[in-house]
Amino acid sequence: MKVLLFNGSPREHGCTFTALKIIADELKKDDIESDIICVGKENICGVGTDSDVSSSFVASISKKIKNYDGFVFGSPVYYASPNGTFISFLDRLFASCSDFIQKPAACIVSCRRGGATSCVDVLNKYPQFYSMPLVSSNYWNMIHGNSPEEVMKDEEGVQTMQVLGKNMAWLLKSIQAGKNIGITPPTLPQKIKTNYIK
Repeated sequence: MKVLLFNGSPREHGCTFTALKIIADELKKDDIESDIICVGKENICGVGTDSDVSSSFVASISKKIKNYDGFVFGSPVYYASPNGTFISFLDRLFASCSDFIQKPAACIVSCRRGGATSCVDVLNKYPQFYSMPLVSSNYWNMIHGNSPEEVMKDEEGVQTMQVLGKNMAWLLKSIQAGKNIGITPPTLPQKIKTNYIK
């Protein structure tokens, strides 16, 4: 089993990476492989704009999704919301990839002080749209600090990331155990779209 962790920060080895690395280390203890990719530093335009750079980068990531069993989406907090580049990336990725469906996901945020709760709420809406089981911890999935060193001093935040990693590993193994005895995910009906104005 394998988990892909998305770093939505423009700082490749900053606070968000540090939080994701804690999760990856916990997954490794349970013999689950993981990869961390940094997308927050890419030049990605929002949906509805023409950009060959954005389209080709997102397409390259989209092709990899089927090779993973679970996902973690991480972002720093900017004005109580995720990094704008990361939002543009997720908008494009989720609009173009159906391989996320029914795979476990977790969303985590790192912040200096405030805005974390609303930021993680924005991120949680992406996996909810694709019937992805959300992995939780023993607190909201957030960690505090203004540098990687400060992040590691947030004992409660570090523990939150560790428990999240353990819970992700447990859920992935539970899903696999179910598949081994013939339990398969439910067949999803064709989506009904209701327009409010006719």
